[in-house]
Amino acid sequence: MKKSTVTIGSLLVALGIVYGDIGTSPLYVMKAILATNGGYSSAEVILGGVSLVFWTLTLQTSIKYVIFTLKADNNGEGGIFSLYTLVRKKAKWLIIPAVIGGAALLADGMITPPVTVTSAIEGLNVILPLSTDKIIILVILIITLLFSLQRFGTAKIGKIFGPIMFIWFLMLAILGVIQIAQFPQIIKALNPYYAIKLLINSPESTYVLGAVFLCTTGAEALYSDLGHCGRKNIYYTWILVKTCLILNYLGQGAWLILNSGNKIVENPFFSIMPKWFIFIGIVIATLAAIIASQALISGSFTLISEAIKLNLFPRLHVRYPEDEKGKLYIPSINYLLYIGCVVLVLFFKKSEHMEAAYGLAITITMLMTTILLWQYMKHIKKKPILATFLLLVFVLIEGSFLYANLFKLLHGGYITLIIAGVIIFIMYIWIYGSNIKKRYNEFSNIEDYLDKFNSIKNDTEIPLYSTNIVYLTKGSNWAKIENKILFSIFNKLPKRCKFYWFINIEVTDEPYTKEYEVKTISENQIFSVKFRLGFRVNQGVNILLREVIKELIASGELEFKPKDYMISTDSNPTVGDFKFILLEETISNESELSSWDSFITSFRIQLKKFTVSPDKWFGIDTSIVEFEKAPITIGNKPNINLVRID
Repeated sequence: MKKSTVTIGSLLVALGIVYGDIGTSPLYVMKAILATNGGYSSAEVILGGVSLVFWTLTLQTSIKYVIFTLKADNNGEGGIFSLYTLVRKKAKWLIIPAVIGGAALLADGMITPPVTVTSAIEGLNVILPLSTDKIIILVILIITLLFSLQRFGTAKIGKIFGPIMFIWFLMLAILGVIQIAQFPQIIKALNPYYAIKLLINSPESTYVLGAVFLCTTGAEALYSDLGHCGRKNIYYTWILVKTCLILNYLGQGAWLILNSGNKIVENPFFSIMPKWFIFIGIVIATLAAIIASQALISGSFTLISEAIKLNLFPRLHVRYPEDEKGKLYIPSINYLLYIGCVVLVLFFKKSEHMEAAYGLAITITMLMTTILLWQYMKHIKKKPILATFLLLVFVLIEGSFLYANLFKLLHGGYITLIIAGVIIFIMYIWIYGSNIKKRYNEFSNIEDYLDKFNSIKNDTEIPLYSTNIVYLTKGSNWAKIENKILFSIFNKLPKRCKFYWFINIEVTDEPYTKEYEVKTISENQIFSVKFRLGFRVNQGVNILLREVIKELIASGELEFKPKDYMISTDSNPTVGDFKFILLEETISNESELSSWDSFITSFRIQLKKFTVSPDKWFGIDTSIVEFEKAPITIGNKPNINLVRID
């Protein structure tokens, strides 16, 4: 497990990375609560609303995520897929909450930038009335700039994230305290009595719950960003963050109660600012909104990367603009998120419309995390009673929020559900299609073919294909390889070479494992190499194999006499030329599948056309790669008995 050190710098980094989403919630939560009362401020709604916000942050964020979920770390890494890898061996059905939760989190990541940036820019209306079209243009420009910078990495920008968020939270606290001083009685909103009273007496209590839930939508980021910041840094910074958030909510509540009976047109967040400070406040709010968006974008890249490594999602091209672990960039996801954000801005136009759709998807993610956490506490921590208690409590809380958010379905919530549904469908196609292949994959014991390897080695009529040939195999047992590989070596185009390498890559449940084992199948001729790599490790086969060969030569397990013309050094020994043979799958006409399995298999093959090619994924030099078609025969048809007629 990676140890988390606590320094001033690490605390600032945590502020900048973890709290962008939850930290910007004061921009729109109280405005959303007011909207449930037609925009009119009343003491009952405000006291009850602020009380609900306080207890939601306490129960949902502090207790569930900070106290319990952060402890469910996977070698220091967090997030729903990391949690899934800890418990997936306990029950096969746990893949369902993992897939649903991951897809819903990605859908939420698409609506976060529009709602936060739009809420910040709309604050300009307080001092400089702008038309909706002008606000839309400004928002799209900011989002465009944000997404265009992703390819360069976030190291330089990230260094200023922490200080900006510290200024943001300091501003929240100061603005809140100024208003609390005007109406100290707002402190009684911390009493849960007012929250319960509002839920029981208000005819709009369900809608209020849906608005209140927006205050905790970023709680999942606390867990997802565990690996970036460390548990202790999140523990300490959460004390500051929660204090500042509560002070600001109380301050907005105090101002609203002092304006009871009035219809509030402007956002109360900007209304509590002194007029001379509004422009400065808008600038700081916009920067905080950008940071919140950046956190969701980076989180989406990490989430997709982990899903790919766990074979839950098609392989996409992943770049690493920076040397730090976890800092990655996925171009196709960046483009899709950007297009989705722009479309959502153009569709909803105003932040109040976005708020109506915001929160539904993340509620589903939180419920799925609760299910996985229940299994973790039950099986890994061996605390079944506590696990059941946590399950009942948080399913009740999150179930209530889900019910409240379902009323957003017709007001735009269906869009995030459609996005999540498309992602779930893609993941289902990929997972189920892989299972179909595994079901019918045929393997043979390579040791049964040693005589054939010797025969092809001694057949001088066959030209030397290459000094080294490398195949990637999915056989977990070193002695077993796919029949299609044997067919490629002996039948399709007989391949005579000096060394045969069969490589298997196993993605482990730990994030940063880098291990390998070698089995010599035939002395100084055939080798089986198995790499055990963490789900966050880049699978660059070229580099990995080079290190293995270097160690085999050093140990004497591999002997090769370089030709006089070959350039070789002690640090970079030469073992001749290489050919990587990559087998491309096609469905054989002889296959017989059910109509559904046929659809899934065909769709999966079509999906692969949009994924990164195997040579790029495994970091193989394209000049030494050859592709071969490998027909997949699944469920052989009955034999056809032909009758010969003389």
